[in-house]
Amino acid sequence: MLYEGKAKNVHSTKKGNELRLEYLDQATALNGKRKDKVVGKGSLNNKITSNIFSFLSKNNINHHWIEQLSENEQLVKKVEIIPLEVVLRNIATGSFVKRLGVEEGLELTTPIIEFYYKNDDLDDPFVNSDHIEFLKIATNEEILFLREETLKINKLLQELFLSINITLVDFKLEFGKDCDGTIILSDEITPDTCRLWDKETRESLDKDIYRKDLGEIVPIYTEILKRLKKRGE
Repeated sequence: MLYEGKAKNVHSTKKGNELRLEYLDQATALNGKRKDKVVGKGSLNNKITSNIFSFLSKNNINHHWIEQLSENEQLVKKVEIIPLEVVLRNIATGSFVKRLGVEEGLELTTPIIEFYYKNDDLDDPFVNSDHIEFLKIATNEEILFLREETLKINKLLQELFLSINITLVDFKLEFGKDCDGTIILSDEITPDTCRLWDKETRESLDKDIYRKDLGEIVPIYTEILKRLKKRGE
C-alpha cells in the first residue's frame, strides 16, 4: 500500500505506471474529523465511478481510469496529483451560500469554478489563480486548461445525470499528470464528490445525507447505481 486515504487506499502493481485503488466502506465529513464505517459503500462508489469514467471515455475525456477489477477495486494510470480541488457549482448551496449570503437553491446563470488548495493541515483553503501561481502548483496555462476541461466535463455530467432524472448541483474534481506530463482527470466521481438532487423532489442523493444526519447513504448510492445501470442497458 502506497497511501491510506479517507475513502480509498492506493496500492502499487507490477506495472510501474499503473495503480490499484481500493474503495473503503468508510464515510467521512468535516475533512475527516467525523468518520464511520458504512458496509457496502466502497463497492457502490467503485461501481458508480467506473460507470461514469466509462461514459467520459466515450466522450473523449482523458482520465486515469482503466478498468474495474473487483467489487471494491479498480485499475488506474499512475499520476502525480496536482494539489488542487476544482469545484464547479451549477446551483447555490453549501459553503457557497454561507460565504456569499445568496439564496439556497438559486440556479446560477453560468457555472462558477472555485479552486481549493489540497492540504489537510490547512483545511483545504480557497485559493485564486494568483495564489496557485505563487505556490507553484500550476502555471497560468495549466489553470486555464483545468477550467476549460472542468466546464467540458460539467456539460457531459449534466447530460448524464439529467438522463436519469437527477440535477447536478455541484461537484469536485482532481487532476494529475501522467508519465508523459499530460494533465488528466483523476480521483473519483461519486455521490461523495458530487451534490445530486432528484429532479422532481429536489431531495439529496449524495453524501449530504451523511453530513446532515438525514438517513442512511447506502440505499441512496444504490439508487444512483441502479439508475446509471438502467441507462446503459
